[in-house]
Formats: sequence, C-alpha cells, structure tokens
Amino acid sequence: MSGEVHGLAEFYRAPLGRVAARLLRGRLTAIWPDLAGLDLLGLGWAEPYMALWPGRPGRRLAFAPEGLGPLPGSAQVQDRHLPLPDRCVDRILLVHALEASEGAYALLRECWRVLRDDGRVLVIVPNRLGSWALFDHTPLGQGRPYSRGQLEGQLRRQMFAVTRRDSALFVPPLPWAFALRGARVWDRMGRAVLPRLGGVTLIEAEKDLFAAMPAGAPAIGRRVVAELPAGYARVTGSAQDR
Repeated sequence: MSGEVHGLAEFYRAPLGRVAARLLRGRLTAIWPDLAGLDLLGLGWAEPYMALWPGRPGRRLAFAPEGLGPLPGSAQVQDRHLPLPDRCVDRILLVHALEASEGAYALLRECWRVLRDDGRVLVIVPNRLGSWALFDHTPLGQGRPYSRGQLEGQLRRQMFAVTRRDSALFVPPLPWAFALRGARVWDRMGRAVLPRLGGVTLIEAEKDLFAAMPAGAPAIGRRVVAELPAGYARVTGSAQDR
C-alpha cells in the first residue's frame, strides 16, 4: 500500500462519515442482501460494513493492508500476499484498499486466487467524476480515484467478469448539519438523474475461470507409421498434411 489514505477510523466517527456509512450500507445490502452460509473477507477497512452480514454459518474475516496502519477489528496483512489458501472464501468486500494500493494488479490477483470458483468481489472506490474525490478532508479524497470504465477494465484484465454496477454518495462532502439532513434526498435524486456522478463507484465482479484458459491450443498432427519390408519404421507425415 502507498499509505495515502489516512484518518479512516476518525472519519467514520464524525457526522459526515456516519452519514456516508449509512448511505453505503443501503447500497451494499441491495447488492448482497443475504450472505448466510458464505465465507466473507473484508479487505481494506470494511469494519463499518461487516455487521451487515453476520456469520453463523459462514466465516467473517477482516484484513487491513499494512499501509493503512492499525485499524480496530482488522488484522494487518500484506496486500500482495494474503495469508489465506487458494479458493477459501465466497465473497470479498474491497473497500478503502484499491485506491491506495501501489500494486492494484497484485491485489486483484490475490483476490482472484483466494476466491472460490463461483466467488464474487464487490469493489468500492472513489469516483473520479464525483465531488468526493476533489476534497482531501475525507479518505475518499485521498489515493487514486477511478472512473467506472477504468475500474471495469482493471477487473477484466485480472480475470473478473463484471456482473453489476452501482453508485452512491451523491450528497456533497460538506460537514454542515443542514446539508447532511438531506443526504437521502440527494442520493435518490442523484441516482435518478446523474448516476455516474456519485462519490463512489461500486462494481460487483465474478471470478472468471474461462479467462484463465487459453482460447485455443495448436492442433497436434497425428503421426502415421508404416512398416517397411526390412523391419524398420518410417514416418510418412502428419495427418494434417493429407
């Protein structure tokens, strides 16, 4: 991680952070309404959202890359080397991680590795076109923002198939009480009128097994061997040449 995202815990304790978390929870539960029986990994800092999907059954893991510093409720890990075996989780919530990673390629490849064959990842990143990316007094104004096309291209290159797109946080990132009181109205209006201008972009993608397979393999010619009277064998050519 580059360490460019700071103040996560403090942000979510402030009024603006609490409003942002509430609006994001609404979108997350619309995309993943029920994860009962599924193993979920929160990667980045997902602690404000993990309670949406209680376990029992299903494991709940929370990892914070080292560059984000110590975060409550999360174990610190290297984002290029997750301490998990292959194909061990069903869902990954990637939040406050990709925009700060110096190795986005390696991070997404690790997500692909630890997901089961039908697993899905839900990525939340600051939207390059949204107002939240313009102000660095929130964590969403730090790190690298993405447009929707950039994020989808990044996922496809790492062998994920995009299955759903969404946006959230249309309310301006202003800490004033009168602005925050109308946050739900801002979000409803923004989603209806300017859906690409939300403060964050949410993309769900499925592990694409076929992307890891070669598109085709070179044909192997069948060798034809003919007996010679002297008892030797001579290769007469490939069946493809006939």
